[in-house]
Amino acid sequence: MLFLDDHRDIHFNLLEWLDLDAVLKGEPYQDVDREQLGMVLDEALKVSKGSVSACNEVGDRVGAKFSNGKVELPEGFAEAFEDLASGGWISATMNPEFGGMGLPEVVGTGISEYLMGANTALALKTMLTRGSAHLIETFGSDDLKATYVEKMYSGEWCGTMCLTEAGAGSDLGALTTKATKQADGSYLVTGEKIFITSGDHELTPNIIHAVLARTPDAPAGPKGLSLFVVPKFRVNANGSLGERNDVTCAGIEHKLGIHGSPTCTLVFGMDNASQGFLLGQEGQGLVYMFQMMNAARYEVGVQGLGNASAAHQAAIAFAKERLQGRAGKGIGQSPIIQHPDVRRMLLMQSSYVQAMRALVSYTAWCMDMAHVSSGDDKNRWQGLVELFTPICKAWCSDWGFRVTEWALQTYGGYGYTMDYPAEQYLRDCKIASIYEGTNGIQALDLVGRKFRMQDGRPMQDLLQLISATVQTLAGDPVLGPSAQQLGSALKTLTAVLQEVPAKPNGGQLTVLNAVPVLDMLGHVVSGHLLLQQASLALKKGEELQRARGVDPTDRAAVQALLKDSPEAAFYHNKVQATIHFAHRGLPLVAALAVALQAGEIAPIEAVF
Repeated sequence: MLFLDDHRDIHFNLLEWLDLDAVLKGEPYQDVDREQLGMVLDEALKVSKGSVSACNEVGDRVGAKFSNGKVELPEGFAEAFEDLASGGWISATMNPEFGGMGLPEVVGTGISEYLMGANTALALKTMLTRGSAHLIETFGSDDLKATYVEKMYSGEWCGTMCLTEAGAGSDLGALTTKATKQADGSYLVTGEKIFITSGDHELTPNIIHAVLARTPDAPAGPKGLSLFVVPKFRVNANGSLGERNDVTCAGIEHKLGIHGSPTCTLVFGMDNASQGFLLGQEGQGLVYMFQMMNAARYEVGVQGLGNASAAHQAAIAFAKERLQGRAGKGIGQSPIIQHPDVRRMLLMQSSYVQAMRALVSYTAWCMDMAHVSSGDDKNRWQGLVELFTPICKAWCSDWGFRVTEWALQTYGGYGYTMDYPAEQYLRDCKIASIYEGTNGIQALDLVGRKFRMQDGRPMQDLLQLISATVQTLAGDPVLGPSAQQLGSALKTLTAVLQEVPAKPNGGQLTVLNAVPVLDMLGHVVSGHLLLQQASLALKKGEELQRARGVDPTDRAAVQALLKDSPEAAFYHNKVQATIHFAHRGLPLVAALAVALQAGEIAPIEAVF
């Protein structure tokens, strides 16, 4: 399957829009420069368009297989994973002390978008391996770090996180897997975990599981959970692999999408011999695991973006080639990209893809700013990261799926066939709104926790930033109407956040409408970021016009420049995508507000 990318916009986000200098002057990144980061993105794209995307279609059509107690991955996955491991792409943003490249998160976001768009099923293995290794690096003993972290960051071994159980689902406090301390200080882990992504395979000789379990005397509920490192194969003192640990794959799920990613049921301690090692302190397992869960939630948002962008780029390519009907008075059929409704669909896709990319890129930049800052500044940036995390996960996965649907629609009947990639992108994207905490859970986290953290300061800071954008661009001759749309949406959102909790049944209304509130905030934040980008794009476009001697009032000359210069067309289209989002996406905020401000509770009153 041919993977089509949006390399130009990824470069724009990293190298033109975001204040990268503020990050690179920080101590961890002082030896890195812009040119190197651009080259890193170029190389990441090469491997993504190479072996990674080459096995995407067979990964979907053939899928992972479970036979004779073993999980077999599709052809090409081993070679592609080796390319990712040998190139250092698994740990590009991780600690150089353990073999990582130590690059900023904003670069890692671009890398992840490429990998997710090129082959989601394979990219999930790198995401989980990186996350579980980082858990051990952060909370593990020196022995655990020395044994596991570098081998995982290098891709020599893979990793997973094992949370879900059949009787618990998202209610982690109800987990029943047990861990009993042994005389040698290790633990005997017994229980069953379900829906474990890449829980078993032979891609690497060992798989390291991060397992939530409960010690015998632990209290009920979330506070009784501890976190354990449980390898598929035991590791000898010299680092070599010993006997098989008592971890058994009982089967894999048959799923709508990500067929190349085995979703496993794992049984720990079937023969009472599953050896695990405590990570950190007993009773802190869920606290530790949230580090990996929050990172995964952010990256699932990138998954939504990656699938959406790849689907959109494929739809554009198809629309330029597919002949159907006559868009004008000319003789012969026209490429469907000339039809107004197709152009509407394509620009709607582009506007949401750019909005998602701006959101995850800005969030990654805030991560980097928190990393290079201290004191109140660090708290401010970290507060924004925590506020944005559920929005990235839920908003990008929800609207990413819708973009894949619009992209499929662009193909007409061909999009519904397996002859084109649209239907796979749609299927692979859908899981993103479900796993790593459903989007309903993300919304509850937003309204129940994130709005209140640090006495509400992150939310106040965010609203002030958005208001400043509105005020700055309200009088702009090109972007003024779009800024006014943002101002209207911001006013509506602010009114909802003030009025709904103050109603007599405000608590009930807040919980009932958590998902719409997250959607409203996602639109407003994204509109704010897009307007920032469009303002810069306008200036860049004007610079190109001056350099070419083009009179901006001469429409014919401007159109000729746009046709002749890909750079001019890129900046022009960024402005058009922002205008489209402002007038088609931002009005949804007012529509969603109607039910909230009216106090409608029909779902509660309904009898099912």
